[in-house]
Amino acid sequence: MAQKLKEARRNKVIAKLRFHRISARKTRLVADLVRGKDVTKALAILKFTPNASAAYIEKLLVSAINNWEQKFPEKDLEDANLYIKEIRVDEAGMLKRIQPAPQGRAHRIRKRMSHITLELAEREQEQKG
Repeated sequence: MAQKLKEARRNKVIAKLRFHRISARKTRLVADLVRGKDVTKALAILKFTPNASAAYIEKLLVSAINNWEQKFPEKDLEDANLYIKEIRVDEAGMLKRIQPAPQGRAHRIRKRMSHITLELAEREQEQKG
């Protein structure tokens, strides 16, 4: 069983961004745009998306591509047909701050963070004939 898990982990290509200073709710909007897309299309989408998280996810995608190149140096990137198999945005911790309010009160400000996990995979070539 351990050998099977080790073999499965060897073929996975993952990149993680932890403690991203934008809330998970805002980041999920951008992640939903590129989920399941080819790598080249995803990079183009992220380049022209105006959300702040898009730049960070683009950087993470480039990192995942580099991880793939390091793991499989014998394969060619153009022939690989890579796509985003999974992109997950989870909530991280939060920074809690105090905002002064009227009549001596205080309001709590929660500065939320998120963890982004991106996994790449190769699409199977469709058989024609």
